[in-house]
Amino acid sequence: MNKALPRILIGLVLLAAITAAILHRDRFDAAALQAWVEGAGAAGPLLFMAAYALATVLFLPGSVLTLAGGALFGPLWGTLWNLTGATLGASLAFLIARYLGSDWVTRKAGPRLQGLNDGVSAEGWRFVAFVRLVPLFPFNLLNYALGLTRIPFLAYVLASWVFMLPGALAYTWLGHAGREALTGGEGMIRNILIALALLAAVAFIPRLLKRLRAKAATPPH
Repeated sequence: MNKALPRILIGLVLLAAITAAILHRDRFDAAALQAWVEGAGAAGPLLFMAAYALATVLFLPGSVLTLAGGALFGPLWGTLWNLTGATLGASLAFLIARYLGSDWVTRKAGPRLQGLNDGVSAEGWRFVAFVRLVPLFPFNLLNYALGLTRIPFLAYVLASWVFMLPGALAYTWLGHAGREALTGGEGMIRNILIALALLAAVAFIPRLLKRLRAKAATPPH
């Protein structure tokens, strides 16, 4: 019981924080975040990435932050800060879940669940790459769920960072294009078209992967 007590306390604190964040998510104001980050000067990117990581852990919508990152920092730096913040948050959620629950899952898992866990672990980074490119499950929930598997942490982090890049780039550019549209900045039409093209490309990725997997599964004649 003494060994389990810290995990129970951390779990209760985390559950309370997530509940409070969800109940007050209507106060999650992108405009207030923008003013706060802009007022921080050179430390703005660091504060933004920390806020993104915390929001990911607490199940707050990352799309709001991604769009805000594009509006605040532009399409290139915004993509870097968005992607890094999301990866930090995903890594924290993964480690929290692994610390709190992976041993329990290993002990209690039946044959079917254990077989599924073994299959996911064997795929390793390839499984992470697939679920990052094809959003079958909610992003915030998926981070915790993957922490309950035996996927190596480093493979999880690297695959997450690399394969979240297309979506991060598309939505960051959309946030940048939205700000340009509101302010009437130069290249407004061009930025909107680029954002739409990137979103279309990201939407096409699941179909492309499905075709590639089907082709790989087809036996040679």
